[in-house]
Amino acid sequence: MSMHRVNSEHGLAWVTGASSGMGRALALRLVRDGYSVVVTSRNHDRLVALQQEAAAEGRIIVLDGDVTDPQDMERVLASIEYDHGDLSLAVFTADVAIPVRGDDLHREAFEQSFAVNVNGVVNCLLPAVAHMKARGQGHIAIVSGVAGYRGLPGNAAYGATKAALINMAESLKPDLERIGIRLQLIIPRPVEATGSARLGFPGVAAISADAAAGQIVAGLRSKHFEISLPNATTAMTRLARWLPYGAYCSLIERLTRKKGMPPVSTVKSAKSAERPPQAV
Repeated sequence: MSMHRVNSEHGLAWVTGASSGMGRALALRLVRDGYSVVVTSRNHDRLVALQQEAAAEGRIIVLDGDVTDPQDMERVLASIEYDHGDLSLAVFTADVAIPVRGDDLHREAFEQSFAVNVNGVVNCLLPAVAHMKARGQGHIAIVSGVAGYRGLPGNAAYGATKAALINMAESLKPDLERIGIRLQLIIPRPVEATGSARLGFPGVAAISADAAAGQIVAGLRSKHFEISLPNATTAMTRLARWLPYGAYCSLIERLTRKKGMPPVSTVKSAKSAERPPQAV
């Protein structure tokens, strides 16, 4: 099915997790592309600073909200619909990255990771789909990550959430296309100054937020379901999905030792106070 490709003439763009990192850079890129962009996060001051930075190039609309609160996201979407205009593009970038290792498990790390990274997407997805379904068209992009391809040391919570998003997007794509909504899956490699860059991906170089945003915008214009931000090591991570478990585990062990990381069994995860804050 050939899907209608929305652009800035068709309505507003909505970016969650826009107060920092890739979400912030993406909002600025979309403004330069001519979109009026709704930005959402819990950090009002950073969103206002973003709005002021973009003022010379276009319009940013600040709508504070917590993606973990479904009623909050319903309120944000209602405000978009009734106060600002039609939503044509939604990109869900909000996430949190908390290191988790098997020899130092913390329940709150899993609970917070799934609350933000998975339930946070669902809380945004439901009202966005309802709005777009009523219009008969729309474009949604879900941000996952290379950690979702296979398990990596330190990523027991973060990687599990990203794998869930990959499966979710693959499952929803045909159903959404039947009602006129285009769905894409964004797979960035670790981005500088974000949690994923701190989780010790062996052999994977981080990309700047601006460079990631540029590649994402190009991908949103493409016909591809998966928007991957490629380099050689990211390609290797994708190929690793097809390795037998024995070969894959041996590869990870060699890579972690090559990078000077101690064996997984001797590494302790960060204590609760040292974990990165929720990036929404």
